[in-house]
Amino acid sequence: MAYKTEKHILSLIVENQPGVLSRIVGLFSGRGFNIESLCVAETAEADISRITLVTLGDMDIIEQIKKQLNKLINVIKVIDLTHRPFVARDMALIKVRARPENRAEILRMVDIFRARVVDVGALFYTVEVIGDLEKIRSLINLLTPMGIKEVARTGTIALPRELKKRSK
Repeated sequence: MAYKTEKHILSLIVENQPGVLSRIVGLFSGRGFNIESLCVAETAEADISRITLVTLGDMDIIEQIKKQLNKLINVIKVIDLTHRPFVARDMALIKVRARPENRAEILRMVDIFRARVVDVGALFYTVEVIGDLEKIRSLINLLTPMGIKEVARTGTIALPRELKKRSK
């Protein structure tokens, strides 16, 4: 049975140790798998980190990746969030040219997207936008004609949603 290739968000709970990220990335590159985005940070426990990783593949490839990840010594848990409820966000900082004639329009766009200006210079605004990938792409597309100088993005971070208990 052939599976379709789709984007998968993997949440990995790992020991916060030197070399863990390198081994995980090595596993992907060694097998020819691409990582679309990667975010790593400590959890509430200083000795544990969460890695949120986005990759493409069909179910067979993703199952293979998960099995290989689970074999790594410092990996505590691997969760594929793709087919379960989850909350995901990306963040972008966008430095956009703020000519006097465009400033009000930029501020309106920022407001519409519930973004915010985090730095104001003589020639540029730096805008912070948080949301899903489509929201970020849309704002970037709207700001492009103004003149985007730089963009920095976090990549996806995600957590599983809590399952609601059914009342009897």
